[in-house]
Amino acid sequence: MSIIPPSGSLVRFDNPTLITAQNEKDRKVLGAGKQQTSLDQQMMDITGGGGTSSPQLGRKQQAMKDLSLEEILDKILPPKITKDPNNSDLLYCQRISSTPATRLDVINLQEQLDMRLQQRQARETGICPVRRELFSQCFDELIRQVAINCAERGLLLLRVRDELQMTLRAYQTLYESSVAFGMRKALMAEQGKSELERKLVQLEEDKRDLERQLKETKSNAEAAEKKLNEQRQVEEKKHMEEINFLKKTNQQLKAQLEGLIAPKK
Repeated sequence: MSIIPPSGSLVRFDNPTLITAQNEKDRKVLGAGKQQTSLDQQMMDITGGGGTSSPQLGRKQQAMKDLSLEEILDKILPPKITKDPNNSDLLYCQRISSTPATRLDVINLQEQLDMRLQQRQARETGICPVRRELFSQCFDELIRQVAINCAERGLLLLRVRDELQMTLRAYQTLYESSVAFGMRKALMAEQGKSELERKLVQLEEDKRDLERQLKETKSNAEAAEKKLNEQRQVEEKKHMEEINFLKKTNQQLKAQLEGLIAPKK
C-alpha cells in the first residue's frame, strides 16, 4: 500500500518500515551516502551521451542490470529516516513507492497539484518558490511513474531534472551576486550622496558668509561715499566762501586804487 506522506509531498511513498539489524535493505539506507558516487557513475554510464559502439552498449546494458529499481527510485527521492516520537532508539524508513501508476493516479496527481497551488496561494507568474516546489514534486512523481515502467527513460528524465536544478541554482547564484553587487553600488552611491550633501551644506554656509560680507562691504561703501560727499560739500562751501571773500576784497582794493589814482577836483 502506498501513501502520500504527511509533509504534503506530491510524490507517492510506501508506508514507513522499522529499521532493524535483520533488515539488510533498510540498513543500507543508513550507508547510502557512501555509495552515492558509485550510483551517480552508474547513471552516467547508462544515460551518458557519446558513441553507440557495441562494447559501449554492452557496458551500459551490464550497468543497467547492476542498478536495481529500488536504487533508481532512491535516487529520485532518498528514503526518509524518522525517529519514533516515543522511543528515539527506533528508526523508521519510508521509501518512494514502486507501485505502478494508473491513468487515474495521473488524473489525481493533476488535481492534487491544482489544489495545492490554490491552497498555498502560489503566484501564476513571476518567481514563486511555492509554485517551483510543487511542480518539482510533481516532476519527481512523474519520473517515478516512468522509471517503474522503463528504467532507462526514468534515469534520463532524472538527468534532465538534475540539469534543470543545476541551471536554476546557477541562475539563483547569479541573481544573488547581482543583488549583492547592486547593494554595494547603492551603498557607495549613498555614501557619495552623504558626502555631496555635506559639501552642499558647507557651500551654503560659505554663501551666507559671503552674502554677509557683501552686505557689510556695501554698507561701508555707502557710508564712505556719504562721508566723502559731505566732505566735498564742506570743502566746496569753504572754497566758495574764500572766492567770495577774495572777490569782495578785490573790489574794495580796486575801489581804493581808483580813488587814489583819480585827480582831485
